[in-house]
Amino acid sequence: MSHAMNRRCAIVGAAETDTLGALPGHSRLMLHAEAIRNALRDCGLKMKDIDGVFSAQANPNELTEYLGIVPRVIDGTNVGGCSYMILLRHATAAIAAGHCNVAVVVHGESGKSRVDQQLPISPQSPQGQWESPFGTGSPAVTFALAATRHFAQYGTTREQMAHVPVATREWARLSPKAIMRDKGSISVEDVLKARMITWPFGLLDCCLVADGGGALIIVGAERARDFPKKPVWIEGTGESSAHRMSMFMRDLTTSDSAKVSGREAFQMAGIGPTDVRHAMLYDAFSITPMYALEDLGFVKPGESGAFVSQTKKGPDGKIIYHTGPGGDFPMNTNGGGLSYCHTGMYGMFALLEAVYQLRGEAGARQIKDLDLSLVHGPGRQFAAAGTVVMSNR
Repeated sequence: MSHAMNRRCAIVGAAETDTLGALPGHSRLMLHAEAIRNALRDCGLKMKDIDGVFSAQANPNELTEYLGIVPRVIDGTNVGGCSYMILLRHATAAIAAGHCNVAVVVHGESGKSRVDQQLPISPQSPQGQWESPFGTGSPAVTFALAATRHFAQYGTTREQMAHVPVATREWARLSPKAIMRDKGSISVEDVLKARMITWPFGLLDCCLVADGGGALIIVGAERARDFPKKPVWIEGTGESSAHRMSMFMRDLTTSDSAKVSGREAFQMAGIGPTDVRHAMLYDAFSITPMYALEDLGFVKPGESGAFVSQTKKGPDGKIIYHTGPGGDFPMNTNGGGLSYCHTGMYGMFALLEAVYQLRGEAGARQIKDLDLSLVHGPGRQFAAAGTVVMSNR
C-alpha cells in the first residue's frame, strides 16, 4: 500500500467494554459484542452499517453469527497480542481497495475468568510437542529467556528494567479505568523486592490478567468528518512474522519481525523515530517495550536500559521518570499491560489509548499539543509484530 492509499482511512469510533477486570458474567463473545456496541455508539453508526469484520479472539464465523450481520469482508488473523495492529492495517487496505465501507476491528477476551476461552496451546501442535513439555509453556518463561540473554550481552540490569513498571504505574494513577489506579505508586525497590516469578521477572514485572475488550470503527476519508468526534488518521502501518517457537529466534536480544513492521510503518508515514513524542509499546513484561525501543530505532541495541531508567527531579523534588508523567518520552500513558489492563492479548488497549490521546480525551494524562502517536507490539514471544502510526492532522 502506498502512503496515499493508506491516508484515505480514519478511526471514527473507539471504545472499551463497560468495565475491565474480573467479569465472570461475560463470555468471550459477549465482550466482543459489548465493545462493538460501545464503539458504534461513540460514532453514531448502527450494527447494520458494518460490512467489514476484523477479529482475532473470535473467529469471524462465530462473531458474525452472534452479531447477526453478513459483512462483505472478514479477517481472523491471530498471531498473538499484536494482531489488532495487523488487523487495523488489513482493514485500511480493504477500505482503500473498496472492499468495504465501515470496518470494525474488535477484541474481547475472558483472560481472567476463562469463560468460553479456547486452549492456547494444543498438545498436538509443534509447540505443544517440542517446546512446552520442557518448561517453556508460559510467556513468563519464554520472555525471561530473551531478557536473560539481553542482560548477559548488554549488561542490562533488573534495576534499569524496574523503571518501566514504576513509570507505567504513575500513568495508571491518572487513568480512571486502570485496574491498578488505586493501588498507589511503586518504587524501583518495590519491583526488585517483589515475589520472583521467573528470573529476572518479579511479580511487578509481569502483566495483569483480566477480562475485557475494545473496538475501533474505521471508514474512508470521504466520510471521516461526518461523525461527532475528530477523526484519527492512519498514517502508516507494518506487520511481519518470523517464527512461532522461541527456540527459533535468530537472536534472543532482538525481534526480526519488529524491525520489518517498524520500518514499513515509518516509511509509509514518512517519519522516523525522532518525530514520535508519544508511544504505546506493548508491555506484557517490563522488558517488552525495551525491545521495541531498540528494534524500532529509538535507541541503539543494548541502550534501552539506560533510556528507561533516566530520571529527573520535579519542582516539588519528586522523581520524574523518563517515560512517565512529566517525562521527556511519554510511553504507555494508560498504565499499560502492567497496570491498566491485560487480557492476554493487549494490542487493542494500546490502540485505544493512542486514539484517546489524539482526540484530546485522555483527561489528566493528556499529552499537550499531541498530533502523532506510534503503537507497536509483538505477537507471542517476539514472534510476530505490528506497528501503527496515527495522527489527528
